[in-house]
Amino acid sequence: MNQPRYNISLNQARYNISFPAPEPQPLGQDEAYFFLKENGKDIKLRFHDYGDLYNRPGLYEQLFYDRLKCVSPQKVAGILDKVLSANRAEMSELRVLDLGAGNGMVGEILHVARVIGVDISKEAFLACERDRPGAYDAYYVADFCNMDPAIEQELRDWQIDCLTCVAALGFGDIPTKAFATAFNLVKPGGWVAFNIKDTFLQESDDSGFSSLTKFLLTSDTLEIHHLERYRHRISIEGQPLFYYALVGKKETDISPETILKFGGS
Repeated sequence: MNQPRYNISLNQARYNISFPAPEPQPLGQDEAYFFLKENGKDIKLRFHDYGDLYNRPGLYEQLFYDRLKCVSPQKVAGILDKVLSANRAEMSELRVLDLGAGNGMVGEILHVARVIGVDISKEAFLACERDRPGAYDAYYVADFCNMDPAIEQELRDWQIDCLTCVAALGFGDIPTKAFATAFNLVKPGGWVAFNIKDTFLQESDDSGFSSLTKFLLTSDTLEIHHLERYRHRISIEGQPLFYYALVGKKETDISPETILKFGGS
């Protein structure tokens, strides 16, 4: 397993970041924001304003990895490596589809035969080209809820046998249908590795992606090989945010009926 090869120039681009004063009720992860001092002005940016983050070299890394201590790319990739070793499979032979590839944090650390990035954001693609050129064998800017048939055929031609999706699920960033579409591009017997916030597995959460994940855990669609709760990062208040990392072997496609049931269209 290769270790992350963070671009030194990114870490040299330091930004003046500050967090808001604590509120009586902590903000949800999809509501969290920070202030960026730029040209003498304080700019308010939400954590999920990915385009604004990616347009500034190194800001995403400084915010999530330096300040908030995110470990998920290394954690999920490391668990995938261990599961493959236990099953006498070779990481170096995988053809990986990295869904929600962003600016290439996961693609950079995967030591595999081929890794293909996909993101709906053009800003993410441009940031990856700028900061981590060569991290992917190909990178598609595509909407997996409305797949272009030509792109779908190209992706099938890659003969994908592993799907990764890190820190991109459960807050509307990647809809249920988009994840299911990516899942169905993986060959039967291929591997799936992703992470989700721990509360998504609580019985009280009946959101689409939570319901789909629970379905995958209990159906014959995915054979679970590893499920682990870990600290994904800290919040702006300094509190730990826990996620589950999941690695399994795909058995069958997610049916169109299941996709519709859990919020696809």
